Parts: sequence; structure tokens; C-alpha cells
Amino acid sequence: MLEFIKQPWPWYIAGPLVGLTVPALLIIGNKSFGISASLRHTCAMCLPANITFFKYDWKKEIWNMFFVFGILFGGVLAFNFLSNPNPIIINDTLRTELASYGVTNINGMLPEQLFSWENLITLKGFFMMIIGGFFIGFGSRYAGGCTSGHSISGLSNLQLPSLIATCCFFVGGLIMANIILPLILSI
Repeated sequence: MLEFIKQPWPWYIAGPLVGLTVPALLIIGNKSFGISASLRHTCAMCLPANITFFKYDWKKEIWNMFFVFGILFGGVLAFNFLSNPNPIIINDTLRTELASYGVTNINGMLPEQLFSWENLITLKGFFMMIIGGFFIGFGSRYAGGCTSGHSISGLSNLQLPSLIATCCFFVGGLIMANIILPLILSI
């Protein structure tokens, strides 16, 4: 059984499992799926500031914090006990393109030349991790939710704003991957 869990699951199993989370949350507790709202709940819990955006009954949304901690805990468990020891297979074309930008150590999910504590204090690392993280956080709040909230929950509820947000997520991802990322990597 453990070997079955350790294998990558095909889209036709993993996708419906993620998709069934949405109706399960709605049926069980009339809750909507999304992760970025947990940042707002954390700020409302920890910041006693007089900011209108954080003045609400966050205790009613505490389930979301348990959900996020469960994701974190599950990720730690999966990494430590269910990791596939085989090297990650990366397309040769992508490997060649990354090498042209100086990214050659690609043995894991995140190239160490881009994502490491040492790289954080470089200009490239600052753009990739600090500025990029800010844009992701700001963008998800500005859009009224993250990709999981809009693309999974919003689209399943046939919400037009979620369709627009999801289209913008894809366009932004294409621009980032094809225009901005090569510029940052060439620094």
C-alpha cells in the first residue's frame, strides 16, 4: 500500500480528489475552498491594530487555519516518509534553456542556484523570493483570492470574477515564464 501512495498519481485520480474537496467543504460546513484567506485570518489573530480589513470574527474561520496547518504537516510527512528516491526527470530542452541562464544544478524540485539561503542575499534571489513572494501575496488579495480559490471553487460555482481571475492567472504565468523570468535569470 505504501508503494502505491509513493507513486505519482495520474491526473484522473488526483484531479477529481481535489475537485471533490469543494463540494465536501460546502456540504459539511458551508465553507469555500481557498488558501490565501488564511493570511488574513493570521493577521486578524496576531495584529491587534485598528485596521478595518482585520476587524471581523476570525474565530468563525479557524477551520481554515487547521486546513493550512494540515497541508503544511502533510507536506512535511510526505517529504520525509513518502519521497521518491529517483531523480526528477526534466525535459532536455528545459535543462538546456536553464543552463543558458546559468542554472545547472537541477537535481531537485527547486534549483539550488535560485532557491537557497545563500542566494537570498543576491540580487537574483531577492527578485525571485522577496519581490516574487510579495507580488503573489498582494496579487491574491487584490484578486479576492488565490488560484485554488478562484480556479477550483469559483469556477465550480460559475462565478464570472473567478473566470476573469483564472484567465489573468494564466496570462500572468505565461508572461512571467516567457518574458520576466528569462530577464531575471540573466542578471
